[in-house]
Amino acid sequence: MARIQAKNVLNPSRIFDYCLNPYTGCQMSCRYCYAGLFMRRYSGHSEPWGSFVDIKINAAERLRAQLAKAKRGTVWISSVCDPYQPLEKESCLTRRCLEELLEKQFPIQVQTKSALCLRDLDLFAQFREITVCLTVATDDQDMAALFEPGASPLGERLRALSELRARGIRTHVFAGPLLPGNPLRLAGLIAERADHVLIDRMNYADSIRRFYQENGLAEFLTPGFFRRQAAALGSELRRKGVSCEILF
Repeated sequence: MARIQAKNVLNPSRIFDYCLNPYTGCQMSCRYCYAGLFMRRYSGHSEPWGSFVDIKINAAERLRAQLAKAKRGTVWISSVCDPYQPLEKESCLTRRCLEELLEKQFPIQVQTKSALCLRDLDLFAQFREITVCLTVATDDQDMAALFEPGASPLGERLRALSELRARGIRTHVFAGPLLPGNPLRLAGLIAERADHVLIDRMNYADSIRRFYQENGLAEFLTPGFFRRQAAALGSELRRKGVSCEILF
């Protein structure tokens, strides 16, 4: 793990107004991560995705300087790393950045696969506009552990969603990319924990196809799998009164 000085941490985003990544690289090591397909080119790293992380030690200071000049807009935390990956427990970079954003009351959209986000409930509660989104893409813990080895277990993510919602924090679930499992059971797990659910499919690079094949999951390498899973999940969520959006 390297400690680096960042030039900027608040950058334009095509999804929200801004994105903020306190780290380059991610310990979650998700086998399907789109960032792993291109970030090595931009970061100067040749190691496999998930095996390197650059810690932007001046992230909060650079953010403060940028916020002083930035037009108010929604900040996505994060786009190409998990802001609550294990290193965050000690470095607290995400927390320090949240403190800067809170002072300016920029709206924030947090996206993570980690129950560590609960550590910052005290800050979340002070934002006037905030959504915390946890990825829950299957009801099967073994499948989640295979594809997302560094993420919190599904049970911990579900408990985090429950706690966030109990504290009045708006919660989203990102059910994507959809992983093998039972969509009806997945709907049951997330329906009472999410204000909104986003459903997405897998984008198959060659390396991802190989991973599926090597793990005996080739039957799921079809567009039809995602259409069926998304339709069943969306239908059940709507039946339970939960708004959802299919992104493909």
